[in-house]
Amino acid sequence: MESVFLALRVLLSLAAVLGALWMLQRRLTKGPRAARATKLVSVVTRQVIAPKASVVVLDVDGKRFLLGVTEQSVTVLNTSELPTPIVAETEPVRLTAVPQAATGSAAAFGRALADADGAALGRDPLGTGVLATGALGGSILSPTTWKRAASALRKGR
Repeated sequence: MESVFLALRVLLSLAAVLGALWMLQRRLTKGPRAARATKLVSVVTRQVIAPKASVVVLDVDGKRFLLGVTEQSVTVLNTSELPTPIVAETEPVRLTAVPQAATGSAAAFGRALADADGAALGRDPLGTGVLATGALGGSILSPTTWKRAASALRKGR
């Protein structure tokens, strides 16, 4: 009986420590300290060229840098202003149906494209009843994602 009380005290102590750490983390990531801790350097992409050499694209203070990085040095290859994002208001692309004469992988590819077109237009190509929408839409946490994955596995895709 005494060991049960000891185990409960240990679990309660562990819960209190974890709760204090969680509250401390939330407090430090919100508020004026979090705004001050924003990244000054952002790595856009990195491409390995050789085993010990790569090319890196960085965004720093409104400028974009192309760097050559080796084991011995870092070289600035190019500098430019940040590109402005282009936001285009376009209609969704309409895909045409695959002719019945198409066979094999070409037909499967055409069906996949048609399914994607149906999803873009608000139709559910897998017949699960609902499309992934909302804050979790399309994420691994969404129940709709799991339903669609199970449906795709049942259909043999």
